[in-house]
Amino acid sequence: MSRRALRRLRGEQRGQEPLGPGALQFGFRDDDDAEEEGPKRGPGGRRPRSPGKEGVRVNNRFELINIEDLEEGPVVNGERSDGLRTEAVVSGSKRKSQSGSAEPRKDGEVDDRTGPLEQSNVSGKLRKKKKKQKNKKSSTGETSENGLEDIDRILERIEDSSGPHHPSPPPLSSRKHVLYVEHRHLNPDTELKRYFGARAVLGEQRPRQRQRVYPKCTWLTTPKSTWPRYAKPGLSMRLLESKKGLSCFAFEHSEEYQQTQHKFLAAVESMEPNNIVVLLQTSPYHVDSLLQLSDACRFQDDQEMARDLVERALYSMECAFHPLFSLTSGTCRLDYRRPENRSFYLALYKQMSFLEKRGCPRTALEYCKLILSLEPDEDPLCMLLLVDHLALRARDYEYLIRLFQEWEAHRNLSQLPNFAFSVPLAYFLLSQQADLPEQELSSAREKASLLVRQALIMFPGVLMPLLECCSVRPDAAVACHPFFGPNSEISQPPALSQLVSLYLGRSHFLWKEPAIMSWLEENVREVLQAVDAGDPAVEECENRPRRKVLYQRAPRNIHRHVVLSEIKEAVAALPPDVTTQSVMGFDPLPPSDTIYSYTRPERLSPVSHGNTIALFFRSLLPSYTMEGERQEDGGAEGLDHNQGLNRLMLAVRDMMATFHFHDPEAPHEDHAEGDGEWD
Repeated sequence: MSRRALRRLRGEQRGQEPLGPGALQFGFRDDDDAEEEGPKRGPGGRRPRSPGKEGVRVNNRFELINIEDLEEGPVVNGERSDGLRTEAVVSGSKRKSQSGSAEPRKDGEVDDRTGPLEQSNVSGKLRKKKKKQKNKKSSTGETSENGLEDIDRILERIEDSSGPHHPSPPPLSSRKHVLYVEHRHLNPDTELKRYFGARAVLGEQRPRQRQRVYPKCTWLTTPKSTWPRYAKPGLSMRLLESKKGLSCFAFEHSEEYQQTQHKFLAAVESMEPNNIVVLLQTSPYHVDSLLQLSDACRFQDDQEMARDLVERALYSMECAFHPLFSLTSGTCRLDYRRPENRSFYLALYKQMSFLEKRGCPRTALEYCKLILSLEPDEDPLCMLLLVDHLALRARDYEYLIRLFQEWEAHRNLSQLPNFAFSVPLAYFLLSQQADLPEQELSSAREKASLLVRQALIMFPGVLMPLLECCSVRPDAAVACHPFFGPNSEISQPPALSQLVSLYLGRSHFLWKEPAIMSWLEENVREVLQAVDAGDPAVEECENRPRRKVLYQRAPRNIHRHVVLSEIKEAVAALPPDVTTQSVMGFDPLPPSDTIYSYTRPERLSPVSHGNTIALFFRSLLPSYTMEGERQEDGGAEGLDHNQGLNRLMLAVRDMMATFHFHDPEAPHEDHAEGDGEWD
């Protein structure tokens, strides 16, 4: 039987003939020698076959190629260790092939046995090689780590011998600023993916090929294809000064942006939202117009459009950032007294509110830290009244405890009702976690009980409203006790009542769990026992006029925070001087010491300088303007004014057509004709 028939019976194909030991030997010659010698061919034009090529039979010639050699292996002394092992394996296979070729074989028998046996041997060798290489990689990794440790020890010895010993720097996690913001937590999709999965979050997004290319990568928002094409609106940022590791920045408006700002203020004074819509058609990235229109959409329950407008405003301001301005370092400052900077504060606050309502408290906490880091000393939006609530909702109890421990000494956070009750709640919730050691759990529980008793003694008027908000009926001994009775709530100063209403309206649902209520009940009983026993700490809080001195009148930043929070109980407690003045959504309660970089040009008042006919026309159509005012405006608005004047003239013609003048002295012809008819 021929060899071709034998190959067909075994299922072999041409090209899978066994390779001999000489098949892996490559001779390197110069190109000139190769051309001179030329290809040596045997009789019939065929090249002579090597004598050892008939010795070894391998079913798959690719099994001789070690795939792992293609990967990067550990380098030792400038050479790869895998190459030595590969040469050893190849030489071993050559020896076996030569010894196997020396034995006599019969037709069909030896070939049938050697094929599968050699396949199994080669596969087994490959498995052993993989295991050895993995072990070798792990061993080299351990040696490299040990080498790094040895280097650190040597450097420490050099420092000890050269000079006085300096303590090693703390780890990176402890060196981070308490207001450090992480980039990955500024994206709400990261938090939503953790809750619902990537497929549920990214399922509705279009492919990237169809999205419009935007000029800059942003962290605060993701540009959408439905937005207008971005063009620089004239907004920029400059560096004012750098001192003591802090950098002060400020937004700037170009002349074109200033003109747009003046038109926006005129549109706000007209009390017509459509005028702002018309302005956004020509200036689609004007920040104040986007924020004001967002409030109008939110009042009309169009939350999606309101959030989209706020994101567009953030995108416009982020594209104007200075190259040195950092969102995460916590060392960049923006002065709230400058009107150009306030838009960034308000846009961040509105975006944070939307994220909280959307169910992303972790992302909202990062935005809160970002707002607080822009001006932590003044805190113009009073974010300290909100950061504890977001930390509890995000279950980041360690951050709230750390903020309280670092800022209590110089900020007196325990004097705020929200921190006085939220910090012990964070300690208690931390003690409920099972993955902590028993000693830490017990210490956290003791710390929580101690702090909540201090809070109840300092703010006794919080307990009864808190139980009422949680729909819990208090015990008769607690309700009738004078310390927690109605008198404690009535005797509070107005500013303290406003802070309590703000905290309860925002965070009361965090206390509704049965375990928290039972823990609170235990501490309330202990406080009552201390009050009845005449504890000096209780007498000190009652006799010292601390609450009456500290909470006489709330500062303006707290009033601004209450206005932005829109909590009904807190808004109702605002003083009359705040509720009587007009509050604009794009700039609520501006500070009294505002720093203006440019002023709005004076406009002629129609009441003082207009004639009677102009006032009459203006009362009929508010968009009517006099000739002098039309000349000041640009040519782009000339058509709008002409259209408004045409509509006014049509309205006057219709009105004049319906007028009927009645003269009592004129003879009534109708009556005369009528009398004649009766006759």
